[in-house]
Amino acid sequence: MLKARSSLEAHLYMDLHPCECGGDGDFERRHHLEQVGEDIVAVYEGKCRACGRDRRFAFVMAEEIPPPPPAYGGTEPSEIIDPGEFAEVASRYGNWGSLGALNSPASEHHKFRGALVSALAALEEVLKFIPEGQDAVPASALTSERGKARYQKDPDKFSRESLEFRVEATHRALAAIDSSPTPPAGAGAGEG
Repeated sequence: MLKARSSLEAHLYMDLHPCECGGDGDFERRHHLEQVGEDIVAVYEGKCRACGRDRRFAFVMAEEIPPPPPAYGGTEPSEIIDPGEFAEVASRYGNWGSLGALNSPASEHHKFRGALVSALAALEEVLKFIPEGQDAVPASALTSERGKARYQKDPDKFSRESLEFRVEATHRALAAIDSSPTPPAGAGAGEG
């Protein structure tokens, strides 16, 4: 059974595993908990929005209390999402947030903060796959086809140096957003 460190990690796993019909994986997720032996199992069920096929995911929840979002889990690396998948998520959120901020006035940069925070959380997950005393994510850590393809495309992006650089750059971007002026509450309302 799949082992999730948090509900956020479980949701990301479901997002990364679309329906076999080729839809985007979105389904209205009904959630309940079950006791299975000593384990608490989070069950998510619903119908694929594209084809109507039943979808069901069951996750044994880690005993450790999860850190608050946007973190996906504690200090240990994920057992269900590989570093290549986290790198893809970081890239997707990072590109969206960075491009959005670059193409908008400073007063609107706050709208992209959430995307950059999510990118940062995913980058921090990739770093957890680097073994103590090593300088890069080992190829053996990649277990998904998506992750392996991303790693093979550019293995240098999985070096500690590269990942730490991107983490620091994201922190700087967040600091810039936090120091940007935000429009006063209600500004823009009623304009037209």
